[in-house]
Amino acid sequence: MEFGVDSVLAKTEAIFGSDHSSVVSINLFVALLCGCIVVGHLLEENRWINESITALAIGLCTGILILVTTGGKSSRLLVFSEDLFFIYLLPPIIFNAGFQVKKKQFFRNFMTIILFGAIGTLISTGVISIGAMHFFKKLNVGSLTIGDYLAIGAIFSATDSVSTLQVLNQDDTPLLYSLVFGESVVNDATSVVLFNAIQRFDISHIDSTIATQFAWNFLYLFISSTILGVLAGLFSAFIIKKLYFGRHSTDREVALMILMAYLSYMLAELFYLSAILTVFFCGIVMSHYTWHNVTESSRVTTKHAFATLSFVAEIFLFLYVGMDALDIEKWKFVSHSPGTSVGVSAILLGLVMLGRAAFVFPLCFVSNLTKKSSYEKIGLKQQVTIWWAGLMRGAVSMALAYNQFNSSSYTQFRGCAIMITSTITVVLFSTAVFGLMTKPLVRILLPSSKQASSMLSSEPTSPKSFLVPFLNGQDVEDDTKQDQYVGHPPSLLMLLRTPSFTIHYYWRKFDDAFMRPVFGGRGFVPFIPGSPTDPIDVHQWL
Repeated sequence: MEFGVDSVLAKTEAIFGSDHSSVVSINLFVALLCGCIVVGHLLEENRWINESITALAIGLCTGILILVTTGGKSSRLLVFSEDLFFIYLLPPIIFNAGFQVKKKQFFRNFMTIILFGAIGTLISTGVISIGAMHFFKKLNVGSLTIGDYLAIGAIFSATDSVSTLQVLNQDDTPLLYSLVFGESVVNDATSVVLFNAIQRFDISHIDSTIATQFAWNFLYLFISSTILGVLAGLFSAFIIKKLYFGRHSTDREVALMILMAYLSYMLAELFYLSAILTVFFCGIVMSHYTWHNVTESSRVTTKHAFATLSFVAEIFLFLYVGMDALDIEKWKFVSHSPGTSVGVSAILLGLVMLGRAAFVFPLCFVSNLTKKSSYEKIGLKQQVTIWWAGLMRGAVSMALAYNQFNSSSYTQFRGCAIMITSTITVVLFSTAVFGLMTKPLVRILLPSSKQASSMLSSEPTSPKSFLVPFLNGQDVEDDTKQDQYVGHPPSLLMLLRTPSFTIHYYWRKFDDAFMRPVFGGRGFVPFIPGSPTDPIDVHQWL
């Protein structure tokens, strides 16, 4: 009987002890997050440092401190989990990116963005995979299969959209921001879809049938994910417009928008689609329809709520990456051959730079052929900036590398351990070095960006302008350009020469005639006392 009681007490003590240690770890991590925000604010005006690099540096220092205090046993407070990254941290970042993006600038360059994000990712994957296959065999990395090499190409083709947001400003460099950021989101989605397709098919015995199935599966995931995000955004707009929750509770409107956005991401995961693409386009549709159907207090709340969630998730990611980079368990399996590990990391960095150059400059040339006006073409300095700004690798690459190489027995395979540590090295180096040099590079290559900034800052601001996020301010900029086509339908030649204007003109007509009357949107919500539509200021934003 005493043995039974002692056993129960021992188990209870172990459980509560474990819970207490978890609470301690969470407290320390939250304190570090607060520290990252404070330090980032103090360094906000620094031309070299950004928030991601600050969090990365604090994570590294914390990891070193934990290593010292634990006698070299551990360097982190929390255990890395792919579920934590893909299910909890990535959705708010990608959704807020779609919700805040300047839609007209994004869709004006949509074909170029798709060209870079989809075709460019495939080119980069091929270059990195072939290069890794060639060099790694000479370094005797380990027994890696063809599928592993293709997975390496997909892993290191995934740019870091989080770092892109930190180093580029969409007011100072609207074209660059639109291209690099839009490409990075599509690129991440393409990399994840490509990575999943590689894991799903037996690449070692590829033939024409498998290649056709692979291509069809890739297109199906890409298109289906986009459609699901659009439908989820439209459904949320329709529900809020019809029920008009704001008459009863602003909290319900905000809660429904947040939950519908997250539901779109989880539905994509449920149906094995690209959740990144789904939640990104859900954010775009919600900003176009749903956001205009809620009360003004809900608009302010949702704008800042989405931005805050995204901001905290970004800081969390880089802080953790900094600590996890010093995990002693990974590094001890490559300590016997540090030269090989350094060589693999250097080769991967070189291949990342080569793979990006292999599609940025040729595809920019192709894109410029379709542009008539010189100001729409991508100049050489802009091409160099696009190439450089997309060299950073981040949490997506780490998560995919863990998925491919971090099996339960990965420590027994030297190649897997080398690939994980090399991925960490590439992420740290690219974020720190490339991230540090991107801001100065933009200042040197594109000094005229200040003129664009002053032009944007000259737009009239009203007491209510802070209620309209910058994504909607872009919708007004070309209305005068669109008016020149009213009553004069453009010819086929004009459609080919100025596709963005003419397509936008027809889209606005379709949107005003069919979409907005059903799903709401700016200027299409009937005025009700306390409603989001103000009859005084509504025409200001049309």
